[in-house]
Amino acid sequence: MTEQVHGRGLAFPLRLSAGGVAESAGAAKVAESIRIILGTQHGERAMRPDFGADLRSLAFAPNNGATADLARHNVTDALTRWEPRIDVLDVTVAQDGARLLIDVRYRLRATNEVHNLVYPFYLEGGR
Repeated sequence: MTEQVHGRGLAFPLRLSAGGVAESAGAAKVAESIRIILGTQHGERAMRPDFGADLRSLAFAPNNGATADLARHNVTDALTRWEPRIDVLDVTVAQDGARLLIDVRYRLRATNEVHNLVYPFYLEGGR
């Protein structure tokens, strides 16, 4: 059932399995799609220049509250726009050394299951 609703396709990142190329389905496919959205920079896709969360534009920003707030805003906006299979419940960003830990809580619309995903984003500027 969830495979029909959430999709099935090649796993991300691309890897091999015993039968060839690995596949994923259901809630795992949605989580992979979220990672793709968060890892894509605006302008990276020629036919969808505004796709993605544009987090890499923050790579050299200082690790402070303003950067964390901007990351939270970018993630919330991107997931709301580009992932129609979920409802974003909460996005929190914690500063951890030279990285931001982006914690996304979301609900799968088809099944009402609540999931979370922690996405580490490394800042080059550090503190």
